[in-house]
Amino acid sequence: MQVREGMSETVLTIGPRHTLRDAADAMCRRNVGAAIVLDPEAPGPGVITERDILRAVGSGEDPDRELVADHLTSDLTFASPDWSLEQAAAAMVRGRFRHLVVVERGELAGILSMRDIVRCWTGDGASCEVPAA
Repeated sequence: MQVREGMSETVLTIGPRHTLRDAADAMCRRNVGAAIVLDPEAPGPGVITERDILRAVGSGEDPDRELVADHLTSDLTFASPDWSLEQAAAAMVRGRFRHLVVVERGELAGILSMRDIVRCWTGDGASCEVPAA
């Protein structure tokens, strides 16, 4: 199975000048753990994750004053839609992150989360020992 089959093509985007509270609110409303940050002055997309927001708030930063641009995930790994889900999962484990920005021909194509991978694998013949709720 490839990344293109598991990724979300509809992504939450937010600007770099939004506050951390804005980002957290948007992520909560969309029930996602990351937002793509599009900055016309930056090379390529960035990403802000729930973990980035937790780190900032946990270290005493004010979510109403701190800007998304100052708390982006560093060292992004970009995936290709043609990667296998195994390649994507291995990149996530190595990099210790849960979201991959998917880029095709230099353009944002979507986002893949660890949850997307698990959903694909459990729906693709993998067995699950956890009873359904």
